[in-house]
Amino acid sequence: MGQTEKPDTTMGFEEYEPTSTLVVPENPVKRAKYPFVDVHGHQYNMPEQDLSKVITSMDTLNMAVMVNLSGRGFKRTPAGFDVNTSEHLVKSLARVKAEYPGRFVLFTNISFRGIGKEGWTERAVKQLEEDIQGGANGLKIYKSLGMSVKDMDGNRVPVDDERLDPIWAKCGELGVPVLIHSADPRPFWAEMDSTNERWLELKTRPNRKRSATDPAPWEQIIQEQHNVFKKHPNTKFINAHMGWYANNLDKLGMLLEAYPNMYVGIGAIIAELGRQPRQTHRFFVKYQDRVLFGKDSWKPEEFPTYFRVLETDDEYFPYHKKYHAFWRMYGINLPDEVLRKVYYENALQLIPGIDKSLFPASQKASLQE
Repeated sequence: MGQTEKPDTTMGFEEYEPTSTLVVPENPVKRAKYPFVDVHGHQYNMPEQDLSKVITSMDTLNMAVMVNLSGRGFKRTPAGFDVNTSEHLVKSLARVKAEYPGRFVLFTNISFRGIGKEGWTERAVKQLEEDIQGGANGLKIYKSLGMSVKDMDGNRVPVDDERLDPIWAKCGELGVPVLIHSADPRPFWAEMDSTNERWLELKTRPNRKRSATDPAPWEQIIQEQHNVFKKHPNTKFINAHMGWYANNLDKLGMLLEAYPNMYVGIGAIIAELGRQPRQTHRFFVKYQDRVLFGKDSWKPEEFPTYFRVLETDDEYFPYHKKYHAFWRMYGINLPDEVLRKVYYENALQLIPGIDKSLFPASQKASLQE
C-alpha cells in the first residue's frame, strides 16, 4: 500500500487561498455597462508619462473620463513629500487639452508647507483661485492633513484648522468640489491582535499601524472632517473612501442626512460593500444621488471587481487583494437608473468641466433640462 501524503501544517494564513467548491452562476464583468467617470484617479506625472497606454486601458474598461486628483503631482523635499508648483499643473492641463481633450479632468492640490507664516492663508487662496481659473475643476486634500501636516511651530494641523476656512469657502464661491481623504481605516488605530480584521494588512504593511493616539485618535480626526462639512454648507465635499464608514452604512446614512453638502466616493472600499449586498443595495437606492464611482490606485485589472459588485447578483467571488479582504464578494445588482447615477450622472452634476457629449445622448438631454 502507498504511503498517505502528510498534510502541510506549516502553511500560514497568508498562503492559505482555497479554491471554492461552490457551484454558482458566474458573470464576470470586464467592461462597465455604461461609460463612467472615475472621480478618484491618480496620474502623478502627466507632463511626461505615456498617457496613450492609460487611454487604451480606459477605453477597454469603458471609462469615459478620469478625474486626476494629483494635478500638481509630487516632489520630494528634505522635510518629506509635498505637491509640486503650479507649473506642473499648467503643463498637465495643456497636454491633456491638446492630446486627449475631454478624457481627463484635473484637480489641484494645496501645499501646506509654511502654514502659520504671516500671509500663508491669503497666498494659498490666491493660488487656488488661479489654479481653478487656469483649468482645474476641483481641489483634492490628501490624508496628510490631520495626520502629518505640521505648522511653523511644529504642531499638528487639524482638518478643521481655522486657517483653512477661507480655502473651503473659496471652493464654494468658485463652485468646485473638494474631494477629501481624512484618516485611514479605524482598525489601523486598534490593537493588532486576533480580533483585528486588518491584521493581515498590518502584518504585511507594518508602516500603516498606529497607536491609539498617533497622531491623534481616529475619532478625533474624523470629527474634525465633519466639523468642516458643517461649517461650510455652501461647499460641496466628496468624502473619499465613504469616509471609512462603508462598514457601517447606517451611520454613514446619518451623516449624509446631517450634511447635505457631503457626497461619498467608493474608492478602495468595494470589499466592504461586496460583503453586505442587501444592505449596500438599499443604501445605494436610498442615497443614489450622493454616491460616486471612484477606484483610487490606477490598476486597470482591479476595476472588474467593482463592475461585478455593482452590476450583477453573483455570489461568493474573489476580491483582488487578500490583505484588504480575505472574504468573498457578492453582487448588489443595482437597477440601471441607479447604476447610471453612480457611474456618471452624479459626477456630471457635481464636477464642472466634464464633457457631457461622452455620455449617452438621452441622459445628456435630461441633464440640460
